Amino acid sequence: MKRMSLICVFIFGLVLSCGVACFGESNAAAVKKNSFAPVERTGQTKSYATGDDADLKKGVTWPNPRFTDNGDGTVTDNLTGLMWLKNANCIQTKYPGFDNDQTAGDGMVTWQHALDFVVGINAGTYTACGSTYTDWRLPNVRELQSLINFGYYNPALSNTAGTGQWTDGNPFIGLQLSYYWSATTAASSQHKAWDVRMRNGFIVFPLKSSGRYVWPVRAGE
Repeated sequence: MKRMSLICVFIFGLVLSCGVACFGESNAAAVKKNSFAPVERTGQTKSYATGDDADLKKGVTWPNPRFTDNGDGTVTDNLTGLMWLKNANCIQTKYPGFDNDQTAGDGMVTWQHALDFVVGINAGTYTACGSTYTDWRLPNVRELQSLINFGYYNPALSNTAGTGQWTDGNPFIGLQLSYYWSATTAASSQHKAWDVRMRNGFIVFPLKSSGRYVWPVRAGE
């Protein structure tokens, strides 16, 4: 019995002295270490006061280039890994007949019709908008706002390199300055959903019966 006790004490001491080096991190520690979601920089570079956003430049540094034009009608955001349609208003330019909401043919549709259009892309009905992929979706509000560069206005969007302001074709085409639908319903009402204004990054939650532009995305966690 005494010998068994000595063995137990020895093993316990070994565990204490060896710790993580021998047995690895605990599950809780490993989860905590890998569960952080890094926040990206806003894009602001002009400082107006000590300690403001542009002065501190906190957040994940943007890659250069920020975007990659894949040459197949899609653009990859090298910061988030998300893939976007190159055409930011594909309904108007390719399938205006789909849009019978408010002003017909302008690309601004209701929230449900935005979801329906993405389903149609994946089903092969609107192939001119989806390249060869069949897993497009309406972005959530955080994904949509991740495109915004708060250092710019009209529009608040970067160029391909991420070092200047967007111009048509660099890298996206058909960008509208107004609001784009997200897939995120407002917590205050199931009849409203969040959208993002590309002019300045402003987000609001209008009625889902409102007309907004559609910008499908794919990939992501």
